[in-house]
Formats: sequence, structure tokens, C-alpha cells
Amino acid sequence: MSWLHEASALQGLAPGDQSRLNALTPITLPAGSVIFRPGDAAQGYAVVLSGRVDVSMTGASGREMLLYSVAPGQSCIQTTLGLLSDSDYSAEAQTATETRLVVIPRGLFLDLLDNSAPFRTLVFSAFADRMTMMLKLVETVAFTRAECRLAARVLTLSEHGPIHATQGELAAQVGTAREVVSRRFDAWTRKGWIRTGRGEVTVIDRAALQDLAQSDM
Repeated sequence: MSWLHEASALQGLAPGDQSRLNALTPITLPAGSVIFRPGDAAQGYAVVLSGRVDVSMTGASGREMLLYSVAPGQSCIQTTLGLLSDSDYSAEAQTATETRLVVIPRGLFLDLLDNSAPFRTLVFSAFADRMTMMLKLVETVAFTRAECRLAARVLTLSEHGPIHATQGELAAQVGTAREVVSRRFDAWTRKGWIRTGRGEVTVIDRAALQDLAQSDM
């Protein structure tokens, strides 16, 4: 069966272009697989069919920050820029869960970009959406206190139950240091807002966290 039925955005391409893409073979990567690192050259355009890829950057201090995640139907800014401008990656991409994807080789990607208007629209629309998200991230990190960002992230992740993530992972997701997360969690635990365990956080008082998350707005 064609993998294109899992990528609805590509189903509007011309039959010949769909055939070229359908000749590509999906691959499945386990969680924790590194797809690219800083300094690598972009080899192709990844279409995520299932799972999630996290793209992060590590500063000179060693502090890591999650830039964005790529889920089915979403694109990777770093890859698009690399393919269009021959620039190397400046971030790292790693699968957050088992991930199934197809890599469109650079040559085929550029050929489709030149000759297929639907493919070109798809790529640049996804790129524009991702750029909008990145600008929002810059605004949030620049103008919102770390504890407010952390409260908002905890609320989002806990919508379906306890959060299974380390303090380091949460720190990277909100652009702060692990020590900041540790201090905030200690304070919130004393206030009765959350309960923490090894690699797990349970929200007890959502209203209090919601008030904190919105206090910088």
C-alpha cells in the first residue's frame, strides 16, 4: 500500500509526482534516534508519518532549549533552510517517540519545488506556519518569566494525566535551566499545586498554575 495515504498534504500532487514519491521507502526509527546534528548538511526533506521529532539547540553553557517538534503534517525549518540555501544544521533533531518517516532526497525535493506548483505551495505554507511559531517562541522567551512559561507547559502536558518527563527535559522545553525547574517544583509542591515523583509530575491545583501562567500576559 502507498505511504502517500498517510500524508494527506501530498495527495494533491500530479500522478507522476506521486509515483516518484511512492517509490521511496518509509523508515521506522526508535525513540532517541538522532536524525541530524549541528554542522551536518541537509540531505533530504523528511515527511513524518507517525511519531514526533524534537529539534533543539544547545548553548555554550550546555543549556538545551527545545525549538520545536515535528509531528505528522508539520515541517522542519532547519531542513527547509538547509535544502534551499546549502547551509548546515545549527540544531539537533532527535525522535521523541518511535517515528515513521520518509526522506525525500535533496535532488527530488528541489526538482519538485521547481516544477510542481502544489508541492511548492505545500513546502512554503508549512515553512510560513513554522516561522510564525518560531517568532511566537522568541516573544514568549523574551517577555515571559520562566516560571510562567513552566506553569503553562505543565498545564499543557498534564491535560491527559501525569507528566512523564525529567526536569531537564522540561527545562529544555521552556528555555530555562534545570535548577530553575527544580526550585519551582519544590515551591509548588509545598503549596500543594503539584506532586512529583521520579520522572513524573501530577498537577493537583490547575487553577493556581493557570493564574501563574497568565500573570505575565
